[in-house]
Amino acid sequence: MKAMLHTAPVGLSGLSLGSKAPRPPRKGEVQVRLKAAGLNHRDLFVMAAHRVDDPPLIPGSDGAGIVSQIGEEVSGISLGDEVVILPTLGWERTADVPTVPDIVGGPTDGTLAEYITLPAANIFPKPSHLNWQEAAVLALSGLTAYRALFTRGRLQRGDHVLLPGIGGGVATFALLFALAAGATVTVSSRSPLKRREALRLGATTVLDSADSWSGSDVSRPVDLVIDGIGQAMFDNYTQVLRPGGAIVIFGASSGDRLDVPIRDIFFPQHTILGTSMGSREEFTQMLDWVNRHQLRPVVDSCYPLEQTPLAFERMASAEQFGNLAIAVDVDGA
Repeated sequence: MKAMLHTAPVGLSGLSLGSKAPRPPRKGEVQVRLKAAGLNHRDLFVMAAHRVDDPPLIPGSDGAGIVSQIGEEVSGISLGDEVVILPTLGWERTADVPTVPDIVGGPTDGTLAEYITLPAANIFPKPSHLNWQEAAVLALSGLTAYRALFTRGRLQRGDHVLLPGIGGGVATFALLFALAAGATVTVSSRSPLKRREALRLGATTVLDSADSWSGSDVSRPVDLVIDGIGQAMFDNYTQVLRPGGAIVIFGASSGDRLDVPIRDIFFPQHTILGTSMGSREEFTQMLDWVNRHQLRPVVDSCYPLEQTPLAFERMASAEQFGNLAIAVDVDGA
């Protein structure tokens, strides 16, 4: 099968189109012929950590396709089923939070290939209203956004949500999900184009990430911040967050360290919560949410498999609005 293989050197320059034999499914597993895959910043981190003496790796956590083989002791799945892949491995119940979630695409082979074999528990019916590209980018960013908003952030109808760095995959899903829940949404970006696109999708207020903010910059104090940026923006959040509000952190694109005056946290009684990916239970809930509200992921652009490095370059430079898709099966995607 054709596959994007990461070998040496570390980073994006070690990624190239190659071939690898697909693995037949063992007991309890299913093989999927992929129609399309989705890219995430996690893939870049995996390739940066993949060393020269490690075996070749197929990156990619997101994908959608058609069931092509079924292993023994698998029920409820048929050949030809159209499916999406849950990237989180082994996290069944929401309450059983792992130290670090295991995820498809490192150290196990991922979705940037014509076939993938994985546990049957990681296969779910594809939402029928989505095309292959939309379905392929849904899982990782959508699950992360769903858990951040609803499980950790406890979002309620009428809440005011702040989404810094709009245009990234998780933030864009969070915008769609929060609007469907009846929330008011404020977003930020350095890009005027991204701010305009967020307004088109339904955001109420847009802020320039390069500015310092005050309470007068938002329509009313913010109840919940969903943050994937961290250090560079954190001081702004406490300026617009209401007393008793919460910040849910899912990433740290600007750095791992925070220098925050502690009094800015305990006097207004803010809550800071961490989150990463989500459980199989939450993935089921997220798919139900997408189906119930007929939500469609925002696909920035789609590249053929052999041009995957170009798609990653677009992601690394933060040019995209929404998610980037890869057409694995050109005729079907």
